[in-house]
Amino acid sequence: MTTTQSQLKIVFMGTPEFAVPSLDILVKNNFNVVAVVTAPDKPAGRGLQLKESAVKKYAVANNLKVLQPEKLKAPEFAQQLQQLNADLQIVVAFRMLPAVIWQMPRIGTFNLHASLLPQYRGAAPINWAIINGEKETGATTFFLEHEIDTGKIILQQKINITDNETAGELHDELMQVGAGLVLKTVQLIDAGNYSLTAQTVSAEIKTAPKLFSETCRISWNNPAAQIHNLIRGLSPFPSAFTILNKKTVKIFRSKKLSIINYPLSINNAPGTISSDGKTFLHVQCADALLDILELQLEGKKKLSIEEFLRGFRFEGEDLRFE
Repeated sequence: MTTTQSQLKIVFMGTPEFAVPSLDILVKNNFNVVAVVTAPDKPAGRGLQLKESAVKKYAVANNLKVLQPEKLKAPEFAQQLQQLNADLQIVVAFRMLPAVIWQMPRIGTFNLHASLLPQYRGAAPINWAIINGEKETGATTFFLEHEIDTGKIILQQKINITDNETAGELHDELMQVGAGLVLKTVQLIDAGNYSLTAQTVSAEIKTAPKLFSETCRISWNNPAAQIHNLIRGLSPFPSAFTILNKKTVKIFRSKKLSIINYPLSINNAPGTISSDGKTFLHVQCADALLDILELQLEGKKKLSIEEFLRGFRFEGEDLRFE
């Protein structure tokens, strides 16, 4: 089979940068993308000028038809899709679709999800995999069904998570891995050479719910490894935070320190800061010290710890994160 001979008519649905490589790889392999569905333009910046989504920018640059429905349940949107008579719809980082939309194509609608389903169903699979200290994750393509992230699996691909990898870094890796998986999935569907695997749910299944502010606040009473995972799992966005002198401090990178080389002080409470004022800032956790490498003080720029310490003056001996 060659993709230049494909008769599949595809509608692609996506909004952020994560979805762009998946659309790009289909276009570059000569699949017939008859339309791209993405979010409406939104006011952004100080001038509140309308900002196009990353997917729309790509679609316009490549002369693809663009649909931007305000409401996915609107009858006029369904009519527009029906007129396209697509064989297949592909969803990558888009909104939840009503059944009338995802059931429309003759083959169906498949989604790319950034986890090894059924693990980490939900809105933030990349973040939660790191927060929970997982050593591997991956990407999954599956056909949509009524319950979110529960449909039959088409393909999966595993990747490793390194000890200091951030959510942003893993996002970028999965963005490319996912694009390759989307292409392979479409090629198999086009050839009629694919099988489906039902998701098996057990008590060990972990979920990936939406992230809220209370999720992001660091509790220094927790073990250092747990705090380190929280920091990297929320970096660069929405970011883990703590409080220093009544101001919010976002922390983006950290490193666990050996208890042998950097012993705890039994006199210090969790959150207590130790620093030479020039090159390092260590924070006492429940069981070990955590080395803070990159942070941002409220109202200031993101800085390496060396840059931060050049402009910060410690006040008093009992300085600590709360």
